[in-house]
This record gives sequence, structure tokens and C-alpha cells, in this order.
Amino acid sequence: MSFRRSFLIAAVILTLPLSASAALTPEERAELERQLAEVEQQIAANKTELTKKQGERQSLERDVAVIDGQIKNAQLAIKQRDLAIRKLTDGITDKESAIKLLDQKVADGQESVAQMIRRTHEIDEISIAELALGGSISDIFTEVDNYQHVQEALDKAFKDMAAARADLSARKEALLDQQSEEEELKQLQVLQQKSLKQSEEEKKVLVSYAKGQESQYQRMIVEQTKTANEIRAALFNLRDSGAIPFGKAYEYAKAAAAATGVRPALILGVLAQESNLGENVGTGNWKTDMHPTRDVPVFETLMAELGLNPDEMKVSKKPWYGWGGAMGPAQFIPSTWVRYKDRIGKLTGNNPPNPWDARTAIFASGLLMSDNGADTQTRAAERLAALRYFAGWGNANKPAYAFYGDDVMVLADKFQKEIDVLEGR
Repeated sequence: MSFRRSFLIAAVILTLPLSASAALTPEERAELERQLAEVEQQIAANKTELTKKQGERQSLERDVAVIDGQIKNAQLAIKQRDLAIRKLTDGITDKESAIKLLDQKVADGQESVAQMIRRTHEIDEISIAELALGGSISDIFTEVDNYQHVQEALDKAFKDMAAARADLSARKEALLDQQSEEEELKQLQVLQQKSLKQSEEEKKVLVSYAKGQESQYQRMIVEQTKTANEIRAALFNLRDSGAIPFGKAYEYAKAAAAATGVRPALILGVLAQESNLGENVGTGNWKTDMHPTRDVPVFETLMAELGLNPDEMKVSKKPWYGWGGAMGPAQFIPSTWVRYKDRIGKLTGNNPPNPWDARTAIFASGLLMSDNGADTQTRAAERLAALRYFAGWGNANKPAYAFYGDDVMVLADKFQKEIDVLEGR
């Protein structure tokens, strides 16, 4: 093959488009974006209405409306996530097609280079005299000059394509991670919706029993309100540490509130939500689920200080977005626990503090929630602090994590009612 033909092949390779047609058409993508924006507006409007209803005096109509609003929130969030997954899947398909095209371009370019290398070898095997007899010296130098230009162009092209392929691969991995995250969060939302539907069924029973008579419903509330002793004796579940009487949990939370400024009901709400998540995702193993360099060495040191066998201690399972290994009811990872250890020890009087101890975990949760801004005790600040507790400051405002903050506040409201009974309010 002549160098000119090789040059033409290379030119064709270099001018091929770097992207492939996406799974969705531009019109379909625009419609998807429109639907996402519409759902987000509906979520915002529904939350505004729900907040308004929650502020009204407790009544039959109000309680049913609150449950309906919560269920609608969950349904809209699931719909939002479905649309987001479609968008992510389209992006993954697009990147996969582009990567395949780049792979083919590299393969074609490599074959062209191989042909030119073989031609160069042939030239090297021919003497100057033979080259001279085969054509003019100027033709020989012209072909050699063309070869050098093609070689330089291909070298640059390969570097550009390698960089583009690495970028596309990284983007594809990032999208796959996001898709896994969305799928798992969707599962959590479905569980939330199931719980809310059960509450709705309970409300329907109340509506049927009361037959629309508000006075009868109010008497039912009084009758169904647990006594202080029943509330104290009820069990409060703590993740990876079993359960303790609610009265004892409130006692600890009340002391933690005095030290941190965070409402006891909110502290208990966070711990209850973590316990619920633990039931859904299971328990991990420190050797496989914990970050090997950041947390494993710290964990081993903590276990030695506490005189505990690391193989017997429960930690969180590795999630979709990073590493697991969070310890005890408050779910601190070892590297974070070390940063808080002295402050927790000072507040609790336990040195070294044990992450699996109920009282210690409740104080630790209150301390972190205070650092997250919950000590201002406004509803918005408390919800944001809960989201920071779950997703960190950088991800706290992502719509995908909204369910956590919403659930914590629902639980906090529930515990506040029980606390009010205990306090005789």
C-alpha cells in the first residue's frame, strides 16, 4: 500500500465523529426534562400544603390530610426517581456507543500504522541504488515526508482518542454508580410508601368508626393515648445494639439535649431512622465493608482500647456510593468517631467511649446533629441537619435524599407526642 493511500485512510479515521446517536431523540430528552421539572414543582407544592396542614390543630380531617400528603410525597418522589433513572440509562447508552466507536477508530488506526511500518521495513531492506533505479530521488523523499506527517498525525490522534476514551469510561462508571444509587433509594421510597399506606388504612378505620363526628374522634384520641407508664415501658430499637425501654432512651436523650441544644425527640427520630435503615440493608463485616486504609487501622485501635473482639462487633454494610463500617446506633465511621471521641467522652464521662453503648450513642448523635445546625430548633434547620447526618453537607440538598429528612421529622413528631405525655403537657 502506498503512503498516499495510508495517509487517506488516516485522514478518514481522524475525521470520524466522536459520538454516536443516543437512545433517546432530542424531542424525547426534552419531554423527559419537562416531566422531571413538572414533578419537582408538584413535590414543592405538595410539601408546602403538607407543612400548612401539619401546623393546624389536630383533628380527624387534618390527620387524614397529613397522611394523604405524605403518601403523595412518596409517590411523587418515586416518579421523580423513575424519570431520573431513565435519564441516567440514556446517558450510559450514549457513552457506551461512543466508546465502541472510539475502539473501532483505534483499531483502524493501528492497522494503518502496521501497514506503514511494514512499508518502512521494505524500504529499509532496499539499497539506495535499487531505490534510485525504481524512481526519482524526489519521489522517494516525497513518500518518506508523507509517511512522517501521517505518523505524527496518527500519534497525536491516538493520544487524543485514548484521553477521550478514558474520559468516556469514567463518565460511564459515574453514571452506573448513580443508577445503582437511584435504584436503591427507589427501593427505600417504596418501603416508605408501604408504611404510609398502612397508616392510611388506620386512618380509614378511624374515619369509619367516628362517622365524621369530630367530637367522637377527639374522645378516641384521648382513649388511645398511652399512659406515661406504657410509654416508658415500650421498647425503643437501637441499630446494632438491640432495644431499651423508651423511658430510658428519653432519659438519655434529655441529658444529651441539655448538653447539645438538640431536641430529645429529634435525636430519637434520627436513631429510629438509622435503625429502620439497618433493618433494610442488613449488617456488614469490618474486613470487607470498611475502608481498608482510612478506617480499618483506626477500628482495630478502637477495639483494642475497648477490649472488644472486632469480629464480634456489628458495623454497617457497604452502600452503593462508598464504604460502610459505621458503628453502633449513631452510625459513626471509625475515622469520624476518632475526631469526636474526646468530646463524646467529656459529655458522657466514659473514656474511651463505646459506640455500641446506648447512652454514648445517643449523646454522639446529639453532638453531631448540633454541629449540623439542629440546635437552632427550627423545623427547617432540624430537617437539614438530619439530611447532613445521612448524606453529608455536600449532598444534603439532593432531592434523592429528601426521604431521609422527611422520615426523621415524622418520627420526631411521633416521639414528641409521647414525650409530651411523659412530661404531662
